[in-house]
Amino acid sequence: MDQMKHQTSLPKLEKLLGVTFTDRERLALALTHSSLQQGRDAANYERLEFLGDRVLGMAVAERLFALYPDADEGELSVRLNMLVSAETCALVADEIDLARFIRFGVDLKNLADARTRSIRADVVEALIAAVYLDHGYEVARDFILRHWEHRLHSAASARRDPKTELQEWAHRATGAAPSYELLERSGPDHEPVFTVRASVKGFAAETGKGRSKRQAETEAASRILLREGVWKSN
Repeated sequence: MDQMKHQTSLPKLEKLLGVTFTDRERLALALTHSSLQQGRDAANYERLEFLGDRVLGMAVAERLFALYPDADEGELSVRLNMLVSAETCALVADEIDLARFIRFGVDLKNLADARTRSIRADVVEALIAAVYLDHGYEVARDFILRHWEHRLHSAASARRDPKTELQEWAHRATGAAPSYELLERSGPDHEPVFTVRASVKGFAAETGKGRSKRQAETEAASRILLREGVWKSN
């Protein structure tokens, strides 16, 4: 997407977001992946992503604290981790139809959906930061809750760490721990993709992908838990 075309698309995005920006250059920056820019100091969304992650965490933690007065710190932490995960942020990006507004470099134009999930998640956090810097915390919180409120009430937000859950389930089912095997590392150095296979003795294996081995292992573990009915798909 060239610069002029991208600028004319911003009002469409503002309409989808329900937020009008006084600083559209910052909004454009929130949509700019590092692969589009040249040079170490070229501007992209990464600094905004850092800030947006903290604003998102604060807004979700604040709401969880109010919604679940009897929950202990452990339950609240589990819910928070699920709700601010890359998987959840990417789902929000898809609901907004955000992918068509993100500016990628040529090498990222034709990547598969799974490959760009983490990028879509990062851009959601960058957008949250842009809203926060433009309008303040209350407007940013309102934006977050519009897209997260129904998830705050979901049983899925109370799921434990998938690797911990899989390990305990595997011990109950087989008496042995699950194993993880790195199948592939691909992509450029600034955006690596790891493919990992998770196996439980006596059950079919599953694979997962992520920007780190841990993320890929987590996805593979989640797939087994969902497939075997340990977790429900909701």
